[in-house]
Amino acid sequence: MADPLDLVHLRTLVAIADTGGFRRAADALHLSQPTVSQHVRLLERRLKRRLVQKEGRGSRFTTDGERFVSEARTLLAAHDRLLDRFVPADPDRITIGSTEHAGDGLLPELLGVLRAAYPDVYLRFRIDRSTSLTESVTKGALDLAVVLGGNSEPTGAEVGELALRWVAAPGWQAAASGGQIPLVAFEEPCGLRRRAVHRLAEQGYSVSVTAESGTLDGVLAAAQAGLGVALLPFHGAVPHGLAEVAGFPAMGTIDVRLVTRRGLGPDIELTAIETITAHYRSITGRRLRGAA
Repeated sequence: MADPLDLVHLRTLVAIADTGGFRRAADALHLSQPTVSQHVRLLERRLKRRLVQKEGRGSRFTTDGERFVSEARTLLAAHDRLLDRFVPADPDRITIGSTEHAGDGLLPELLGVLRAAYPDVYLRFRIDRSTSLTESVTKGALDLAVVLGGNSEPTGAEVGELALRWVAAPGWQAAASGGQIPLVAFEEPCGLRRRAVHRLAEQGYSVSVTAESGTLDGVLAAAQAGLGVALLPFHGAVPHGLAEVAGFPAMGTIDVRLVTRRGLGPDIELTAIETITAHYRSITGRRLRGAA
């Protein structure tokens, strides 16, 4: 009989497929990147075939790798169903994701509530973009995630909203109507970016994306450097080095949503929804009192 496969190594390989790379898989699994690479090498040595190969600065699955990931999902799903039937349902770990916008000020509060409600549960966090977080929840790599909505087909439960503002470096001036607007934005896919381009086009502007980044810090830095205007959600003051741009069309708000994986305990989901909703209600209350 052949030696059995290591399920930990299988989960690592599936995590690489789910998250889109070794580094993100390492973050999701709370492992170092060298450990993730070692798991893949051990699997390849055990199977005597290449599963992942380098491609430029990144990597991609080979044909064998794609087939193996598909079979590994089936095996892991059967394994997890077996555990569900014979192991108590109380979780020993909750993995939470959040965007940088939504997580600001929220995660410490949510952490405190969940720790109080589930003192024996290990909590783990991941900061990423909404699209990546939603995919990870759908695939079971995350238990729940706080993401930005604004989509035609919203997912999850709405738990709050954030004001959208046009911001740029102090003194930045827009072109006359019909001119070209330099836009600083997140890399695609990004609903905020598409929303900004569409609204500016409605106002008669042409739009050129002069700087883009995969992180909020990168977008803020580019805007602070005067590379263009950015449309961003805020629940507090505009960050230092930026100013709100007058004369641009009002963009209203964007909804904040909680997405949860299928099978997550309803008590955990309800606790998270109540905590996050209360958090954003308090922000709205403070904003209204400040405007009074």
